[in-house]
Amino acid sequence: MKGTILFGMNNIFNVLPLNNREVLECRIKGKILKDSRGAYNPLAPGDIVEFEIDENHAGKGMILSRDERINYFSRWNKKRKSPQTLAVNLDILICVTSPELPPFRPRFIDRALISSERGGVPSLIVMNKIDQPINDQVKDRLNNYKELGVEVFYCSAETGEGIDLLKERIKGKTVAFVGQSGVGKSTILNLIEPDINQKTAEVSKKYSRGKHTTCYSIMVENSNGGKIIDTPGVRELLLYDIEELELQEYFPEMESHFGTCTYSSCTHIHEPGCTVLQALKDGLIHTDRYESYLRIMEELKNGK
Repeated sequence: MKGTILFGMNNIFNVLPLNNREVLECRIKGKILKDSRGAYNPLAPGDIVEFEIDENHAGKGMILSRDERINYFSRWNKKRKSPQTLAVNLDILICVTSPELPPFRPRFIDRALISSERGGVPSLIVMNKIDQPINDQVKDRLNNYKELGVEVFYCSAETGEGIDLLKERIKGKTVAFVGQSGVGKSTILNLIEPDINQKTAEVSKKYSRGKHTTCYSIMVENSNGGKIIDTPGVRELLLYDIEELELQEYFPEMESHFGTCTYSSCTHIHEPGCTVLQALKDGLIHTDRYESYLRIMEELKNGK
């Protein structure tokens, strides 16, 4: 039988069979899943798995294998020193931010965009709390994202402005929401799908896993025919498994300069004859985006 992973913790997973509506509690047969060695979590919400029903225990089963993923969104788990997959098989990753309270964090957005692109997931940005003042620097940064081809939606979970447009954009799609704590992600989700927090709390209570919002993602069905994966609020989004010279490929504003620098191994930091640095000087590359590039490159060099 085939099913979809909704939620998992401590190698116990909620599986929704593709042919019925009864959620099963499943463990991995043999405890280790093929192709999952070295990962923080072998399965993530959105995974399609093959499983068998435990005939001796009602409502339980054993996971036998995982289907190949279409795409994925992941981060580096610093505590466990391993990759942590937050959601898979997505139509869209939605990165939620706010202008202030908490303050706008473009470094987080840049990393979310890189991580989603690396995993093959289309992404967009939602600026929540537009009832708050948005200063010129934030507006400039958001306009730059739009120039780079990133969709930007503006809404207010407080007033409801822009929520209908967002609901229409994700209608019938499998989406994951990611954002730093306090940006209003949970409030937006409740406006899109009423009582979504109650649904996730019921799952946590039923399977005695505590609040999923601490460090785990969970998938729920959307009444518009789609699915929503609610990921935990995080302070930082750490990247992993990216080579130093590969980083430039995740900055589209540098793309037109590939192969035009004097040195083929140019890191675009200090080398003479670097066309990226010249473009930065000419105002063709946003200085704040370049600052993100430098910070991430420093982490890669230091092996963090």
